[in-house]
This record gives sequence, C-alpha cells and structure tokens, in this order.
Amino acid sequence: MVPEVAQIEEIVDNIVDKYEGDRSALIQVLLDIQRENHWLSRDALMQVSQRLEVPLSQIYHISTFYKAFSLMPKGRHSVSVCLGTACQVRGAPRLLDKVTETVKIKSGETSEDMRFSLDTVNCLGCCALGPVMVVDGEYHSKPSTKEIEQIFAACE
Repeated sequence: MVPEVAQIEEIVDNIVDKYEGDRSALIQVLLDIQRENHWLSRDALMQVSQRLEVPLSQIYHISTFYKAFSLMPKGRHSVSVCLGTACQVRGAPRLLDKVTETVKIKSGETSEDMRFSLDTVNCLGCCALGPVMVVDGEYHSKPSTKEIEQIFAACE
C-alpha cells in the first residue's frame, strides 16, 4: 500500500524535524524516508527539497547514485540473493530459481501485493556461507526448499 500525499508529508516533516532541518543530514533523512516508505516518491523528494532548501536536482543526484535508495515502490519485505563468485559455484543460480518460484517474481521486481521485492547482489561478504539470501536483513545460508517456503510464509 502506497501512502497518501498527506501521510508522506507528515512522515517527511517528522524525519526532517528529527534532524532539526540540518541540510548536512540529507542522506540520513533520505535513508529514514526510505526505511519508512520502502521507496522515495517524487512528493517526498520535493518536500525534502523545500524543507532543507536543497535543490531537487541535487536530491535526485544523491538518490540515484546510492543503491540503497529506490525511486520505485518496494515491497514490505526485501529479498536479496547473492550471485557473487563463491555463491555462484555453490549453487546460487538454483537458490535464485527456488526463491523466484516461491515469491512468484523475478529479480528487480516487486510483487503486485507489495509484499516482496527481489534483487540480486554481487557479494554479501559472507562467501564461506554461500549460497546466501538475505530477507529483511536476516542472512540465510544454504536454505533448503522447505526452509525457503517457511521463511517467506513467516513474512506478513
């Protein structure tokens, strides 16, 4: 569910106020908005621009430079599958196939019900555990098909 403009304004105002309108906190403000909304809408970016008195073009530059930000709506649950070399040789393509089959979306997509967003990454830094997937910040090493189904069933 995508928040209404009034909700977005309230969220942005609360976050900007938390940082006392400090322009140097721009990235942290954007991170907090991303965490709250799961994406950065145009309305949110315009309000940040007005509140912090930072040009909208500069905010877009930052929000498109860092991979942590999304200008498209994301699901409530973030899923990443590592396709780095170590995970690749340990079965990451099969893991990605199982995840894709379970959540019914491909990498780079968000489910229609806004429940899941699936992405692939080049390395998660835990090569000895591969293949690895991360769901909402929780790492899962070599999950079986049954474990994958249980992990996603637990996501409301």
